[in-house]
Amino acid sequence: MSAGAVPVRSGRFYTAARRHPWVLGKVADWKIPLGPYTPAQIAVAVGGGFALFKSIAVWSWMGPVPVVIWILAIWAVRRPKVRGRTPLQAALGWLLLAWQPSGGRLGGRAARDRAPRAFLGGFTIEDAPSPARSPSRTAQRSDRPRRAVVTAPVSRPAGPVSQVQQLLALAEQAGGGR
Repeated sequence: MSAGAVPVRSGRFYTAARRHPWVLGKVADWKIPLGPYTPAQIAVAVGGGFALFKSIAVWSWMGPVPVVIWILAIWAVRRPKVRGRTPLQAALGWLLLAWQPSGGRLGGRAARDRAPRAFLGGFTIEDAPSPARSPSRTAQRSDRPRRAVVTAPVSRPAGPVSQVQQLLALAEQAGGGR
């Protein structure tokens, strides 16, 4: 190896657990006959066997047909997917969805509307004081010089103008540009 050559580093990883489904019944080189079985197959086998055993009086006249249907059901669920998930994960998802509060969650708590409260308010109508009732006020008002308010037409610029700009222009014209 020369001084300028850099060795190439390589790494390998294996994802065998991702390629093969989770199965039951395989230990080293030994496996259950016709197995290994997925958890869904075991659930169908146990549940279906129990149902067949309890209802033997109902289906015994059909012969081996229900037993064959049961075996085909066990075979059919060997690699089932419900929207890309196993049946147990899908059932757990449906259960959790049904358990969720209808309004959702906020910060880990159930989101609820606030309790309704009565909106109580009131108002008072008072008679405005007239100038005849308070002579001191009328004297004060007559002593002050009155300003005449003149409204002039507002000249609008060529471009679009907001209402705030229109009010500022009107105040400039009325106030003399203080």
